[in-house]
Amino acid sequence: MIDAFHLVTADDVRLVGRRWKHPEPRAAVVLAHGFGASSVEGDVVALAEHLHRSAFDVVTYDARGHGGSGGTCTLGDLERHDVAAAVAVAARADTPVVVVGASMGAIAVLHHAAGRPASVAGLVTVSCPARWELPRNARGILSALMTQTALGRWIARRHLRVRIAAQLTRPDPPIELVTRVTTPIAVVHGSDDPFIDPSDAAAIHAAAPEPRRLTVVEEMGHALPEASIEPVQRAIEWVLDLPPD
Repeated sequence: MIDAFHLVTADDVRLVGRRWKHPEPRAAVVLAHGFGASSVEGDVVALAEHLHRSAFDVVTYDARGHGGSGGTCTLGDLERHDVAAAVAVAARADTPVVVVGASMGAIAVLHHAAGRPASVAGLVTVSCPARWELPRNARGILSALMTQTALGRWIARRHLRVRIAAQLTRPDPPIELVTRVTTPIAVVHGSDDPFIDPSDAAAIHAAAPEPRRLTVVEEMGHALPEASIEPVQRAIEWVLDLPPD
């Protein structure tokens, strides 16, 4: 059963979301998508449906500036409020909550967990950058133009349905945020990620406190392609199987 819902963040942004309810959930999973995706994007839905079939409640949403949600995209900074609002919805099931974030969503979940250490049972980051550096290739240049120029923001709004904030801040990078995370963290990355090198995943894993886990998936690209589904589920299972403190 899939329910559509609205939620309002602590900084008063209205988001649209979807929830896959399971009658006897083992846990709840919040999915935070990446830049340009949404709660109805095919890869996000495929992962949500797979986890639901595996007895998880699943909550996902359109991040601010994306799809049917309000606000403007800040590339993982203020999106921490989106994560917090979704976690509050997922927690109503009275089961452990594991948060999965992909790319921009991974930055957002690290921001959330660094500021609210007791809010979730654990984190899974997928395709997360370690530092604020873009690859020096055509994809990196395109990303910079799209997010840092007025023309690029217009193109993103017109063709990707993403409204990017005109003024972007540079908060602490993920490699610093992860040092403040006190819950278990599983880092998942594709060996063939064209945007973020797997060395970023190794750096985040090395900086994270224990318990931590690193999985580099062969021939997997960026964010949540089909190749990520099983590794993400195994990472969630790892979080839930850890003995309590």
